[in-house]
Amino acid sequence: MAGTLLLLPVALGPADSDALHPPATLRTTHLLRHFVVENAKSARAELKRIGHPQPLQALDVRELPKTPTDADLSALLAPALAGQDIGLMSEAGCPAVADPGALLVRQAHRLGIRVAPLVGPSSLLLSLMASGLNGQSFAFHGYLPVKEAERAAALRELEKESRRFKRTQLFIETPYRNQAMFAALLAGLSAETQLCVARELTTAGEWIATRSIASWKKSEAPDLDRRPTVFLFLA
Repeated sequence: MAGTLLLLPVALGPADSDALHPPATLRTTHLLRHFVVENAKSARAELKRIGHPQPLQALDVRELPKTPTDADLSALLAPALAGQDIGLMSEAGCPAVADPGALLVRQAHRLGIRVAPLVGPSSLLLSLMASGLNGQSFAFHGYLPVKEAERAAALRELEKESRRFKRTQLFIETPYRNQAMFAALLAGLSAETQLCVARELTTAGEWIATRSIASWKKSEAPDLDRRPTVFLFLA
């Protein structure tokens, strides 16, 4: 019987992160000896932080290639085909949601390997819950263009779509570009559009605020530099 590919939302930040994980997820993680990860070094640090009982050198921790072939994916899933469970970990957040891993999950389905998502924090859903924006219709867009003109055009299109469908638009940014994204939002969105900024969710630095663009312009800008943030708006 094949093993299971378990999706583990446990790699949420630096070694001193105070994020809490559900006990059942931690217990399951502690039983695993095979892991597929984005970065082996940081994954081993996270496994140590959450108290994995096995010596780290005894664990099979393999990195997921940035552009994996079917052969790469099958090789990573070999332990599951041999009857062992595998944990898929991302660097921050939930595997395959705004993070790599979807191709590995798809290959697991093709090979008849059971896939099981484990309960844990999702910054996207947590920010939507706390935003006060429309949770009945929403879309996540990953990263917007980096170039200023392209980013401004993308924001205009997303705002039109949001207004037409009453849809909450969610996206993230590389933390060191957060301040530029915040400035672009204030410059490019309509005064009445509601913008939520959700920073460092589930940590001691958590901060969430929803205001109109007009109101944001009158407020002191939040400190978002190099701090994981989710942006949401509703026109």
